Amino acid sequence: MTPQVAPAGTLNDHSLIQSTDELHPANLIPALCRNFYKLGWVTGTGGGISIRDGEKVFLAPSGVQKERIESRDIFVLTLSSRSFLRWPVHKPLKQSACTPLFYNAYDIRGAGACIHTHSQHAVMATLLWKEDEFRVSHQEMIKGMRIGGTGTALSYLDTLVIPIIENTPDEEDLREGMEAAMKKYPDAPAVLVRRHGTYSWGADWEKAKAQAECLDYLLEVAVKMRLAGMDTVGLN
Repeated sequence: MTPQVAPAGTLNDHSLIQSTDELHPANLIPALCRNFYKLGWVTGTGGGISIRDGEKVFLAPSGVQKERIESRDIFVLTLSSRSFLRWPVHKPLKQSACTPLFYNAYDIRGAGACIHTHSQHAVMATLLWKEDEFRVSHQEMIKGMRIGGTGTALSYLDTLVIPIIENTPDEEDLREGMEAAMKKYPDAPAVLVRRHGTYSWGADWEKAKAQAECLDYLLEVAVKMRLAGMDTVGLN
């Protein structure tokens, strides 16, 4: 598990989250969390997002109302050593419990951003698909997904395959299961966590956001298809 406090004597560089640029990660994360809250992805303090800017990783705090996050609530860590570069001091906050899982996306896929949702469509899909993978094909929105999350776009004719891992009582304990699934399914752009939600990523925040939206759409359609007794793979 990643440490929750910075070592004594570590310089806390607040300049890393101070910018008037609305596309700066420290400004983007609060804005995106507000958007995800409206979609029902991060209600009840659940879910989160991380954005990588070169060798710096920006993280939302854990256990807070995601729609009320401010730039000054953001943590900044190094990519290579996960050392603290900046942390909040105005109130006692903890870095995201999803941190080890976000780093899976960075270390294994070279992603530029990773999104964690508590989407009800994802939860329902993991309950209806009892096996260890979700499959759907012949849906237009599949074209919004990318091979491995950071590669070339999938085709309408491709079958989207997303691994499903079992949930754990503590978020950080999902790291090994997620890592194993990502390595077993190198072309998968996301991982589903049964009875929990999704982890998806992209080459940058825009591609990660677009894929998370396409994935949620596909999960919703597939759930409705299965409940209607229809196959989600093929044209039958």
